[in-house]
Formats: sequence, C-alpha cells, structure tokens
Amino acid sequence: MTTLIGNTGKRYFMLSSASTIASFLVALIIATVIIYLVTKLLGEKEGLGTAVLAALIGTAVYTLFYYVLGQGLIAAFIAGIVWLLALQRLYTIGWIKSLIIAVAIWIVTSIAGWFLPALIGPV
Repeated sequence: MTTLIGNTGKRYFMLSSASTIASFLVALIIATVIIYLVTKLLGEKEGLGTAVLAALIGTAVYTLFYYVLGQGLIAAFIAGIVWLLALQRLYTIGWIKSLIIAVAIWIVTSIAGWFLPALIGPV
C-alpha cells in the first residue's frame, strides 16, 4: 500500500477513489438498513428499494446543500426540510410522521456511529 501512496499522484488518486467508493457503499448499506428498520418499526409497508432510494436522496440533498451553502445550520435546516419532503413522497406520509421517522433515523444512525466511527458523513 505504501508504494501506491509513494508513487505518482495518479495511483494515489486511484487508491483514494477506490476507498471513497468503498466507504460510500458501506455507508449506503448501513443507512439503507437503518432506514428500512426504522420505517418498518413505525408501520410503513414499503420495501428495501424505497429505503435505498431514501438513503441516496438524503445523501444527495445534504451533499448539494452543504456544497452550495457551506457546513452551517442553514444548509442543514434546508436540507432537512427537503429530505422530509422526499420521505413524504417516498412513503406517502404526512409532515409529522416524516419528522418522527427522520428523528428516529438520526438517533439510530448516531448510535451506529459510536460503533462505526470510521464512517463519516450524513445518511
């Protein structure tokens, strides 16, 4: 591994890209499982595909707003509202239930983060 890092920048980039993709996929799987379990516990009937879509949309929304507005509370608040809208559409639920689901997902994800500290980023 050190030879890859010590060689050309192109090889380092390839290693970095591979580890980034691997980290993203692991985080996506974990987020999908958490979203799936939380929504099932709260009585939703949709399947694993909807949970994958919710995880992908959540990641895209937070990434976009953090990129455009920076890492502040305003970006987090706006991205949170947009993700609540996405949850409403994906699960055909109202504001309150989407908020309850989002808070439950956040709590479970935070707990999972204690056990998986190497995975960084929003769900």
